Amino acid sequence: QVQLVESGGGLVQAGGSLRLSCAASGRTFSNYAMGWFRQAPGKEREFVAGISRIGVSTYYADSVKGRFTISRDNAKNTVYLQMNSLKPEDTAVYYCAADSLSRSSQIRNLHEYHYWGQGTQVTVSS
Repeated sequence: QVQLVESGGGLVQAGGSLRLSCAASGRTFSNYAMGWFRQAPGKEREFVAGISRIGVSTYYADSVKGRFTISRDNAKNTVYLQMNSLKPEDTAVYYCAADSLSRSSQIRNLHEYHYWGQGTQVTVSS
């Protein structure tokens, strides 16, 4: 069992930045690939970014590539999402997820993850 707790969400103006954190507990953190997903009102949850178990490989949705950066600190059992140049369309609840995944296609797929955090709201005003 893995417990995930997100933090760092909030209200920011367009063009601003936020850094989300996701703290994990319960199992060996480095055994798990991590993903960030988001869900806007009335929309399906979508992939934002993912990172492999030891952080060698990272993956991004086209909509955030070049603006968001995912990273992890296995010593602190934490994954981060640095979000720059935020746009109103980035407004959503952001979730982190964990599972023992290895392939890119798995890390990008929300249905492959068993462990989820409770989510943190990000609101970008225009």
